[in-house]
Amino acid sequence: MELSNLRPAKGSKHGDRFRRGRGHGSGNGKTAGKGHKGQKARSGGTRPGFEGGQMPLYRRIPKRGFTNYNAKEIVAINVSALEVFDNGATVDVNTLMERGIVKNPRDGVKILGHGDFTKRLTVKANAFSASAKERIEALGGTAEVM
Repeated sequence: MELSNLRPAKGSKHGDRFRRGRGHGSGNGKTAGKGHKGQKARSGGTRPGFEGGQMPLYRRIPKRGFTNYNAKEIVAINVSALEVFDNGATVDVNTLMERGIVKNPRDGVKILGHGDFTKRLTVKANAFSASAKERIEALGGTAEVM
């Protein structure tokens, strides 16, 4: 097999100019591939999830739990992720995004205290765990809540 021999699988491509229901000569006239009568032969169809009058699945399954629409989605980062910054640097959400540590800050960033941490940094975030704040300040840095 070579690149010059590659072709789409037989039957996988259809001409985009094919016109259904344009007479017997076209090979797809009269019922236009819809068969004879019945719900699927008519226009309109049914809504998604309709099961012909049977109780639909989304109504048969019991409802569980509760979704709080006011809940904030906080991104958590360990202090070990801050090791990439130089001593004395100021770290905030924008610098975390530039370095690729945080992709989407959503409703805020919280710093957690897990992992190795040896740098003296000024960290500005939406929230800090008690252990993270303690570890940052033990090395002479500052933990500022934005």
